[in-house]
Amino acid sequence: MRKVNWRVAMVGLVLVVLAAGFFLAMSGMAQQSNDPVALMQTVGAVSGAVGGLGIVMAIVGLIGRRQDRA
Repeated sequence: MRKVNWRVAMVGLVLVVLAAGFFLAMSGMAQQSNDPVALMQTVGAVSGAVGGLGIVMAIVGLIGRRQDRA
């Protein structure tokens, strides 16, 4: 039987929400930038990496760890 690691799962979900919020906040600011395309490429790479890490953490947390039978 496996035990769900809720701390890791919740941190993963928070990271996904923060990555999406960062992307949306920076897309509003991109209009004022000198090079909005380069800014959004950088923001997309960063938010994609953080969002991907969050998804992996959420999945690993929900899978959980094995419990000892003893």
